[in-house]
Amino acid sequence: MADRPSSGEIFGVPYNFERPSLGRMLSAYWQPGEEMLVEKPFGIGYTLNLANWRSWIVLAVVAALLAQENRSGDEAGEADEEPVEVVVD
Repeated sequence: MADRPSSGEIFGVPYNFERPSLGRMLSAYWQPGEEMLVEKPFGIGYTLNLANWRSWIVLAVVAALLAQENRSGDEAGEADEEPVEVVVD
């Protein structure tokens, strides 16, 4: 059986299944001078480059959307506790 490569690309999407080290993990998420998306240190695809200011905007938008969802979920739960009158003809 042929040895399979532990890193490469499939249909233009990078993959890397080499055992990650702490240095490689840290350097993968902080790459000054690179674009917003960089290759993952382990796994398939891309991840955010935290050295790029656009990544912080994406994280802020996601945090705001999650906070809004949690607030609306709490308000909907309170409305369900009120009694509802059902009239059947």
